[in-house]
Formats: sequence, structure tokens, C-alpha cells
Amino acid sequence: MLKKIVIIGPESTGKSTLCQQLAEHFETIWCPEYAREYLLTNGTDYGFQDLLTIAKGQIALEEQLADKLEQRAAPLLEQDYDIPYFIDTDMSVMKVWCEFVFNKCHPFIEEQLAKRKVDHYFLCQPDLPWVKDQLREYPDLATREKLFTIYRNWLENQSVPWTLIQGKDTERMQLAVRAVNRILESSYVTDSQ
Repeated sequence: MLKKIVIIGPESTGKSTLCQQLAEHFETIWCPEYAREYLLTNGTDYGFQDLLTIAKGQIALEEQLADKLEQRAAPLLEQDYDIPYFIDTDMSVMKVWCEFVFNKCHPFIEEQLAKRKVDHYFLCQPDLPWVKDQLREYPDLATREKLFTIYRNWLENQSVPWTLIQGKDTERMQLAVRAVNRILESSYVTDSQ
């Protein structure tokens, strides 16, 4: 079974890097943040309706890559092995983004957030240095910490387990690898009992 592990948090907290490193470590596939592709193609002057388009694109990309991973890992899945699938951003980020920028959220995003299954969240703390790129909007630490608090409050008020990812350089990766190993071990114990 695919174990969907979604990595969320404010901008410039190492989400994409962590997804890529974890996918390489566990020899699996990861799903990038669709918003980056969309904004690079369509420009950074986005509106409320663009966020709905981005949300739909994120879901389509997640499902496309999940299908690819299931095909590639079919022999292991048939033997009841759990395969981690790392996702950089999901509908929880879309909800926070909508509400933070526009003070409202598309019903579609709310509906998808309620029905899409996630096995575990990793929340990245804004304790890495800000790295500027053409898409990032909030370089000040106060805004990044405010967004982090919004994500943390949301995670604390929902039922999916989550892990705080913090630290510098290899600390983040080591913390995440240990958490993924625990997730895979606990599902194996639960399934075999």
C-alpha cells in the first residue's frame, strides 16, 4: 500500500529538497508542488480563481505520479509491502494559502481536503535561512512564523498524525528518515496482527 506522506510548511523551509532526498533514500517517487510550475508558466500575478486551478492541477499531478509509483512497485505492493509516497504540498496548503491571501477558501479545496487520504504530515519549521527565488512572497521571518503557526494549529486540530521537521542540514533529513521508518514499521505491525 502507498503511504502518503505530505510535507507542508511556509515558503523556504526545505519542503521540496526534503521530498527529493527522502524519495532518493527510500527509492520511491515524490510529487512536486504544482503551483511552482503553474506560476512559472502563467506569471506570479495570481488571483483567487488561479488557486482553484492550482489545486486541481496539484490533485491531478498527485494521482498521476501515484499511478506511476503503483505500477513501478506492483510486485512489492502485491506482497503487502508499504511504499512511501512523498508529496510536496496538498490541499491543506491550498486552504492556508487561500485564507491567508484572500480571506476565503474555495469549497472544492475544503471538500478535497476532507476526502483525500493522507497517512502522515511533516511540518517544516522556518528555521532555515530564507532563500530568494522569483516565486516566494514572504521573506520576513514574522510572516513565515505566522504561517507556521497556522499550519501547526491546523495539524493539531485534525486526526492525521504529523511530525515536526526542524534543524539544519542533515538533522532534518535524519529526523524525517527516522519518522518514515516508524511509519512503515507501525503499519507493518498493525497489518500483521
